[in-house]
Amino acid sequence: MFQRHDLRFSRHPFRTNVSGTSAVEFALLSPIFILLLLGMVAYGIYFGASNSIQQIAADAARTALAGLNQTERQTLVASFLSNNASGYPFVDVTKLSYTANDSVADGSEFVVSVQYDARNLPIWNLFPKLTMPGTTISRQSTIRVGGI
Repeated sequence: MFQRHDLRFSRHPFRTNVSGTSAVEFALLSPIFILLLLGMVAYGIYFGASNSIQQIAADAARTALAGLNQTERQTLVASFLSNNASGYPFVDVTKLSYTANDSVADGSEFVVSVQYDARNLPIWNLFPKLTMPGTTISRQSTIRVGGI
């Protein structure tokens, strides 16, 4: 009986040998894991850039409060962006554009709109065939001027 048992295992060595199971599982799952990890990093960079653009618009609008008229506010926004926009993460100042004007709907509000050309972010190189967010990030901030 014991010899028969040994004979059976010798004919089917792959059924009992589990020494390479972990290596095979790793080989099958690691590409998926790495793809997910790279996707999270790429989208994180995009969301970080988007958040930075929103923060730039809000900070520029707050800076514009010191201006007495639209021209002064526009000058303050331009000065703020040229001096401070490079300090925000994931933002290349050369790809940044903006508009700063009094609101057409309400004259007591000042609107700063910031657009960023985000084509150089790594998200578009990672997943070329998938639907992606727009390559231009546009954010705006509105602030009331002239008191409460």
